[in-house]
Amino acid sequence: MTVYKFAIADAVFERSPGQEGDIFTGNLLDQRHGGPVTIGFGRYGPDQVLEETMAVHDTMIVLEGSITVCDKHGSLTAGPGEIIAMQKGDKVTIRSHETGAVTAYVTYPHWQQPEPSPSGST
Repeated sequence: MTVYKFAIADAVFERSPGQEGDIFTGNLLDQRHGGPVTIGFGRYGPDQVLEETMAVHDTMIVLEGSITVCDKHGSLTAGPGEIIAMQKGDKVTIRSHETGAVTAYVTYPHWQQPEPSPSGST
């Protein structure tokens, strides 16, 4: 069994794909490691809004700040130490508040497609 330990300092943050806001993700464990899930950290600037139809099951643990997630059933706000779970197909609006937020996430399956290899084969 391979065991991993990650800290936020290990993450290389990139702008969340398809977004122009101050929302960044940093995958630490993903399809490159051969497992079924992606694990990483998210960083939201103050008062950011992300509207998304979930392509994967996404579990988000709030580490700092707070996040509100709204869907057709209502809204939930989570702060440090709380978890929000979103299911594949959910249409959600994710909103950070005035202090921004830092999250950890686990998705199933992987939310990013593998990068093509330089030779064109995967």
